[in-house]
Amino acid sequence: MKILFIGDIVGNPGRKAAKEMIAFIKKEHAIDFCIANCENAAGGSGITYVVAQELYKSGVDAITMGNHTWSKREILNFIDCDPKIVRPANYPQELPGKGSAIINGKNGKIGVLNLMGRVYMDSIDCPFKAAEKELDYLKSFVKVVIVDMHAEATSEKTALAWYLDGRVSCVLGTHTHVQTADERILPFGTAYITDVGMTGPYEGIIGVDREIIINKFITHMPAKFEVAKGSVQFNAVVMEIDEKTGKTITIQRISRIIDQ
Repeated sequence: MKILFIGDIVGNPGRKAAKEMIAFIKKEHAIDFCIANCENAAGGSGITYVVAQELYKSGVDAITMGNHTWSKREILNFIDCDPKIVRPANYPQELPGKGSAIINGKNGKIGVLNLMGRVYMDSIDCPFKAAEKELDYLKSFVKVVIVDMHAEATSEKTALAWYLDGRVSCVLGTHTHVQTADERILPFGTAYITDVGMTGPYEGIIGVDREIIINKFITHMPAKFEVAKGSVQFNAVVMEIDEKTGKTITIQRISRIIDQ
């Protein structure tokens, strides 16, 4: 089974790049499932119904979120009705949406689990305990489980990967928008990378207009962030997974610069 996971899609430039690259990579690698972190897909923060449908039409099979899950208030109107969107499972249970999902495809089915870190981020429930609860459900139906760990601290992401080694197919870090070069497969078959990276403006500062960010650092004044223009980067990983055992055989980073 071949899985494509796309790093944080940022704004319209990121969506356009994703659409272009998904078609190419699916053909080149014979991809069975495409998953994307889309918490910044609508205008650089959050997601809307229209944007979600656009991403599905582009070839995305499942959407993961993060700390910007609720940035677009309209998500409250459709997240419970969309079986392909997962938000962090360690958000309070009373919030709408779900932290995991089973995604069906032509060549089988997979589980997708979204978690969020707590180091340098919001103080929410424990991602380790949330993972245990969600896996009790997912492992009753699937062998292949893809985990998006949306977190700031490398140590927290790595700790979760070692904690889940052999019980999930991969732990893929998102949130920092910077692709790391530490992809590997842990001893019991779980693939890991600290951050898959970002699919969005290459000439900004992690996707945002660089002049706005530089000025904010200099003046310490609040500013409205705007998605940067110019060239766009596409960051992702492709994994080959044994669907009978759920263990990952290979993990490959993908990084492309696209002129727009």
